[in-house]
This record gives sequence, C-alpha cells and structure tokens, in this order.
Amino acid sequence: MKSSLMAGLSALALCSPAVQAQAPNPAPPPPCQAAEHRQFDFWIGDWDVFNPAGKLVGHNQIAREYAGCVIHERYSTPRAYAGESLNAWDAQRKVWHQTWMDNTGTVLLLDGAWKDGQMVLEGQGRDPQGRAQRQRISWTPNTDGTVRQHWQTQVAGEDWVTAFDGLYRRRTP
Repeated sequence: MKSSLMAGLSALALCSPAVQAQAPNPAPPPPCQAAEHRQFDFWIGDWDVFNPAGKLVGHNQIAREYAGCVIHERYSTPRAYAGESLNAWDAQRKVWHQTWMDNTGTVLLLDGAWKDGQMVLEGQGRDPQGRAQRQRISWTPNTDGTVRQHWQTQVAGEDWVTAFDGLYRRRTP
C-alpha cells in the first residue's frame, strides 16, 4: 500500500505546473525552410539535355539533399564529359551559390539570385589563354515544364559569348 501511495504522489508531482514549466523547449524549426531555399526547386529532376538544334547532348540528375539545404547536380554526356555542382541559398550573404567541378579540372564558383523569372549566377574565372573571364549562367523555367540553361562568358572589353545553351526535358521512364 505504501508503494502505491508513493507512486500516486510521484505521478501527481509530475503533473504539477512547476514540473511542466521545466519541460524542454520545443525543437527549433528545421533549417533551410525559408522561401529562398525553394527558388531553385524547378530544376530538381531527372533530365535529358538538348542543344538548340534538338540534339541530345547530356543527362542531368538534380536532387535536393542534406535535409533540403543543398541541390546536387550530376551531369554526364555520351562523350564521357561529366561534372557536378552543389547549390545552396547562403542565408548569411543573401545569395545563391554554386560550386561546379568537372572531369576536365574546371572549377566554377558562382553567386547570384532569382531575378525576373530566372535563376542567374555569376562568377570570375580564366579563359584558356589565362585572361580574366566573367561567367554567367541563367536557368529559366518554361511554361511547358522544360528548363533553359544559358551559359555565357565575357573577357573584359568584349561581348558576351554563349558557351552552352541547353534545353532540359524531364526524362521519361
């Protein structure tokens, strides 16, 4: 009987306001939930990539990873060219960032934002002659579900030149 009484008193103590006030705070919201983190979601998917002439030039798999904080791109072509990028909203700097690396040794570091209906990222690099070169890549979601990727380069004092122009179409099983 004594043990039943003790158990009952213990249960009442746990229900008291003083004990309830000591309960841990609720968990903070998951990271990467701000609207900016969803701005590049239109690019997520399994894609065939075509040049302006309609020729298949590659495949691209883009997935959200790391608790929704990173968009991971894996690109490959029939000619054995391959590369990948990591993309994320940098909340501290208030920019989107992409790091691209490929099997030719190219590394691009790009920053930018969602602007006028497209994602536009820019960065600095070097052309094959070692001259400073600006890089600008834009991704535009089209109403038919395709995505256009337009990559341009510019050497100081010269016009922008298209390095790549691709149309992404979702792969069908």
